[in-house]
Amino acid sequence: MAHSADPMSGGERDRLAAERDVADRRYGVELTKVDRALPSLPESVPGVSLALEAPSAGSRGDSIIDGPPDGGGWRGWLARAIWRVVGPFFERQQTVNARVANDLADLADATRRLAAALPEAGAVDRRTLQTFLTFHSALVQCLQQVPSFVDTKIRLLEASLDDVRMTAAAAQRAALAVRTLEQSATSAAITTTLAPDVEPPRTAEGTIGWRVAALGASYVGFEDLFRGSEREIAARQMDYAKRLAGASSVLDLGCGRGEFLALLRDHGVQSIGVDANREMVEACAARGLTAVHGDGLDYLAAVPDESLGGITAFQVVEHLEPDRLVQLLRTAFHKLRPGGTLILETINVACWVAFFEAYIRDITHTRPLHPDTLKYLVVASGFTNVDIHFRSPVAEDARLQAVEISALPPHLAELATILNRNVERLNTKLFTSLDYAVIGTKAG
Repeated sequence: MAHSADPMSGGERDRLAAERDVADRRYGVELTKVDRALPSLPESVPGVSLALEAPSAGSRGDSIIDGPPDGGGWRGWLARAIWRVVGPFFERQQTVNARVANDLADLADATRRLAAALPEAGAVDRRTLQTFLTFHSALVQCLQQVPSFVDTKIRLLEASLDDVRMTAAAAQRAALAVRTLEQSATSAAITTTLAPDVEPPRTAEGTIGWRVAALGASYVGFEDLFRGSEREIAARQMDYAKRLAGASSVLDLGCGRGEFLALLRDHGVQSIGVDANREMVEACAARGLTAVHGDGLDYLAAVPDESLGGITAFQVVEHLEPDRLVQLLRTAFHKLRPGGTLILETINVACWVAFFEAYIRDITHTRPLHPDTLKYLVVASGFTNVDIHFRSPVAEDARLQAVEISALPPHLAELATILNRNVERLNTKLFTSLDYAVIGTKAG
């Protein structure tokens, strides 16, 4: 799957739209090639004509007898008498002979012209055959673009339908939550009346990052070894900082070594970080960054409502149990000002490489989050303009490679086309992007 050079230029819908546009252009190019390659009927070979003209009597061939004999005496008289009897037969035979001779001459001329034109006719046949072969090749290439041409449109339509279904489901869940809340309030009132000494249930203790905190300095070394250097992380997060430029009071949950806090500072954005790992907080302080040690959700809950311009959490949500994640999202919605931005980045477990080489390697991970799942939870929490931004695409040389079919004979090209189609399917499932971010906005 191709990804935009600027991962923040658009989310999943923009990527699908870009793929559709590319497929449209490719299909248009191939269709134009087919149109241009469409062969026309060959012109007749010049110089080849076998039509036989009707010869004029006596135009070719010699006369058998020139005319009636002349002379005197009884011999002349006898010859003329005989001629009057046989002369008409000789004249008709002479006409027939002349026509036959003329036809033979025409046939000989036509044979000579045909022999002379045969090399040129062969060349015309070869050119015509080559034209049809070119057309056939262009048609095959055009037809090979049709599946991709159609698939991109279907995927974009499915993504739009998924958004509609997701929003409808979120609305349904919200209505159900309101009814549940009303029922809970009624039950609480009844309980208070019947048993005033019963205390209400307490919320669970803070759990964001407790596994990380337990590892202490060991986890700092783990991040250094596997997640990447501070410079690499900062380079990957630069576009997030640009997106939040102009915002104020940004809270970075699970700030780690402070790469993003430093980027926000460089962009003039007031920010503070929270991390459950004390060594991480000390690393931030050593760089002059503002960070506090504690549970992220507890800290967020204590912040006044609508006091933050942005909330970020990079590689954090995969550490949370589902109920804590939902609580975090709902709390974040209340703490953001209208127009505020929520950015959640995590491992793309829908990618085979990311799941087996990144997710399961970290023992502090609690639960994998499919991109669609996290997006739904963000939408259900009240955020709008929620979209998925896929990040860190798998390198091209690490993906399955397609077979070059341009030089293959037709029967092998057909097999290679099927193979390439399956390779593309596997690449879109196994070797896509290592991370993704779900970004949403609190409506004004």
